[in-house]
Amino acid sequence: MIRAVLDACVLYPPVLRSLLLGADRAGLYRAQWSDRIIEEWLRATRKLGPVAEAEARLEAALVASAHPNAKLLAAPHIEARLILPDENDRHVLAVAIAGSSDAIITLNAADFPRGVLSGEGLARRDPDGFLWEIFSHHPEAMRNVVRAVQARAESMAGAAVSPKALLKRAGCPRLAKAMGL
Repeated sequence: MIRAVLDACVLYPPVLRSLLLGADRAGLYRAQWSDRIIEEWLRATRKLGPVAEAEARLEAALVASAHPNAKLLAAPHIEARLILPDENDRHVLAVAIAGSSDAIITLNAADFPRGVLSGEGLARRDPDGFLWEIFSHHPEAMRNVVRAVQARAESMAGAAVSPKALLKRAGCPRLAKAMGL
């Protein structure tokens, strides 16, 4: 089973986070992160105000409870030897190496050069391509994940939400197209 570290940038958007975590819960891959990655996600919500940050902290606690095996320990001994364009991302790569991960799921391609990652036995994956690949191998299971995320979005909105609009909001056009939406 693929083990993938989720960068904070893919945890921040609620719909994308729900899709990635739903695929993990369905057993389609194994999501991984560190406390520092979670804290980056939570810090990003501060710009939305104290209520948003409090809601995100609650969500993070629920995520941690639902995914008890996802947390990896920090790896400062590995981090110290790494060189990346943004040194603030070294901890993400270090935890992926320490956790024997297969990939880092991120939207920040420039911060994780493929050559550096491949030298560590890792791949960089964008979330849309990653979820599309999961769908190509497990279409019904991934459809169930999307349905569950759609149901939650509709419950929160109090109105119908199309799966195509949902996936568009998540930045997953390839997945939407593969699903025939």
